[in-house]
Amino acid sequence: MLSNASKYAIRSILYLGLHTDEKTKIGVKKIAEELLTPQPFLAKLLQQLTKNNLVSSTKGPNGGFYLSEENKGNSIWDIIENIDGTVKFDQCFLGLKTCGDENPCPVHYIAAPFKKKIISDFKDKTIAEFTKEIELKGSVISLKKFDIL
Repeated sequence: MLSNASKYAIRSILYLGLHTDEKTKIGVKKIAEELLTPQPFLAKLLQQLTKNNLVSSTKGPNGGFYLSEENKGNSIWDIIENIDGTVKFDQCFLGLKTCGDENPCPVHYIAAPFKKKIISDFKDKTIAEFTKEIELKGSVISLKKFDIL
């Protein structure tokens, strides 16, 4: 449902939420290495996110990317909206053009509540709340530390 760009953006913002603040910044090279993402692609994503005030950055020897308190108040939905847009969430699960409550596809009444719930969860929880949950539950945002090869 989400593009690789959105997935990388979400993971990078969560990584920044866990490891940065106004005093601690991280360069794109380190983020890409930690999240096993392509550095040039991630650099473009982070520039876009910075331009749209979802990530903060500073230049210079002590520069890098970080999340301000304001950035941490954003939601996953804000990231998705910025990178992919939200059209995919409005489309029929089976790809039909006329699907809706008045003209449902065979799986409409199964998919519609699922989409509504996921949208609600993505809109209602802040990046700060996600990072607290990651710290408490030990959720994984990178497979770097796992021997998967």
